[in-house]
Amino acid sequence: MVKGFAQKKGIDYDGIFSPIFKMTSIRAILSLVATENLFLEQLDVKIAFLHGDLEEDIYMHQPEGFEVKGKEGYLCKLKKSLYGLKQEPRQWYHKFDTFMITNEFVRCQSDHCVYVKKTTNGNYVILLLYVDDMLVVGSSMQDIVDLKKKLANTFEMKDLGEAKQILGMKITRDKQNQLLRLSQEDYIDKVLKRFNMKDAKFVTTPLAKHFKLTKHLIPKIDKEKEYMTKVPYASVVGSLMYAMVCTRPDIAQAVGVVSRFMNNPGRGHWEAVKWILRYLRGTSHYSLCFGGSNSYLQGYVDSDMVGDIDGGRSTTGYVFTIGGTTVSWISKLQ
Repeated sequence: MVKGFAQKKGIDYDGIFSPIFKMTSIRAILSLVATENLFLEQLDVKIAFLHGDLEEDIYMHQPEGFEVKGKEGYLCKLKKSLYGLKQEPRQWYHKFDTFMITNEFVRCQSDHCVYVKKTTNGNYVILLLYVDDMLVVGSSMQDIVDLKKKLANTFEMKDLGEAKQILGMKITRDKQNQLLRLSQEDYIDKVLKRFNMKDAKFVTTPLAKHFKLTKHLIPKIDKEKEYMTKVPYASVVGSLMYAMVCTRPDIAQAVGVVSRFMNNPGRGHWEAVKWILRYLRGTSHYSLCFGGSNSYLQGYVDSDMVGDIDGGRSTTGYVFTIGGTTVSWISKLQ
């Protein structure tokens, strides 16, 4: 049902709310904001999924404690989308997409949650949607205010004003020098504290050269197996992945390596993960800094020579920059 709408509209629904996909759009737009010194506002949709309209007849049992006397055996027919339905994200996006198209916005073909509108006076407005969070960018504040009013007349909105944070990433602007920084220092500090690495001795490289990680490091004796059952390996790697996806391309290769052993990690793999945490301990203040005098897109790609010890495969990595600042990156096995 969800994919039916996606196919009809030519939309890749699987990618609509994909974090990796969305982060690239956010970074590219923030780079444009810094370079062009644009206005950057943030909005939040209250109870977003309740705004969707249903296309099917859907019934539910009366909620416990709220049954109508004399009609306890009756079912309720839903008039609107409800949290918990499989259709909820699809119906919410459908309604929002219809609203944007009706108001003469053009949907970006590479990311269907980015909308652009050029106004008659030569200005433009960009809106980026992530579930119920919105970033609104424009060269004219009046155009942004007009869009806010239209959104508020259709949806229940919360105006958050100038954007300070999005998806756990802190946005810091220096308008005078046309600079914008995107960082996750608070998030990284929480991760270090959660896994008792806040006071660990920091290191200067994401992954030391002496780590030769292979599947042969898996636990072999009972004592080591018991030890690894108490290690939060998957939780730590998952936390590292979010930092890597958002603002830390410098740990992409290291996280890619340790994530290959999620199924059955050994003590050697765990030591490598702790090494990455120690690296973050000393670099939690690192940020992506957008700005400069141009918006040129450049790309770099390379690969190692059969770096995977177990499978004999090479690792490919690429980095794309706008105005010299990284906006997209990856490190993965071929």
